Amino acid sequence: MFVDSHCHLDMLALDELGMDLPEVLAAAKKRQIEHMLCVCVSLAEFPAMLAKVKPFAEVSVSCGEHPLHQSESVDAELLATLAAQQDVVAVGETGLDYFYNPETKLSQQDGFVKHISVARQLAKPLIIHTRDARADTLALMKAHNAEQASGVLHCFTENYEMAKAALDLGFYISISGIMTFRNATELRDVVRKLPLDRLLIETDAPYLAPVPHRGKTNQPAYVTDVAAAMAELKGVSIAELARHTTTNFYQLFKGAAHKNAAA
Repeated sequence: MFVDSHCHLDMLALDELGMDLPEVLAAAKKRQIEHMLCVCVSLAEFPAMLAKVKPFAEVSVSCGEHPLHQSESVDAELLATLAAQQDVVAVGETGLDYFYNPETKLSQQDGFVKHISVARQLAKPLIIHTRDARADTLALMKAHNAEQASGVLHCFTENYEMAKAALDLGFYISISGIMTFRNATELRDVVRKLPLDRLLIETDAPYLAPVPHRGKTNQPAYVTDVAAAMAELKGVSIAELARHTTTNFYQLFKGAAHKNAAA
C-alpha cells in the first residue's frame, strides 16, 4: 500500500478530472493508496479545507501558511490555535521561496521562524517548501532548533548537500513527479544517494503530474507512478519501495497513523 504524503485535495479542478472528491479518493484506493495528507497553504482557507476533507478517514491535514501566500505577517497565535486541533498532523507548509518572491525574503523568514516555533510547541512535524533559498532555509532550521519538531522537505528539487544537511537534522525528503521529468537528471542523481528509510513520495496534486500523465491535472492515484519510477531508480521492487515510504510516513506523521488505525 502507498501513501500520498503531500497533496492539495481542496485545490483539485474536479471538473477537469470529471470526478467528485469521493471518486478521486476511490480512484486512489484502486491504485492501492491507503492514505493522503492534504496540505494547507493559507490560514484563511484552512477551515474550508478541513471541512471538505474531514469526512474521509483516509485523509489527514496540515495547517500552515505557504511562503507565497503570505500577504502579511503570519499570525503565530492563530497558527498555534488552528494547528493544535486533533485533526492536524503537521505544521505547514511553510518555508522560503526566493524564486518567485525574492522581495519578500524578510517576511518569509519571519513566517518560517514562527512555524518552527509552533511546531516545536505542539510537537508536530514541519512540512517545508524551499526554492532558491538553500542557505537561509538550513540556517533558520538550525538556528531555531527545527530538529526538535522534525519534518520533511517536500517536493525536493535541491542538491545532495542540502538533502544531506536535512537528513542530519533528522528530516525526511519527499519526492514528487518532477523526478520523472526528462530534464530532472540532477534530481534523479540525488534520489539514488538518499536512504530508503528517509524517503517519502507525493503528488503535490493538482500540480506536477508525473510521466505518463504530464500535462494533466495531477491526483493522488498518480503517486504510484512516482513510486514505480523511484523503485526502478533505487533498484528495488515497487513492493519494497511502498513498504519503506509508507512506514516512513507513519513514523513521521504519527497523528495520521492514529487516524488510519481508527478508519
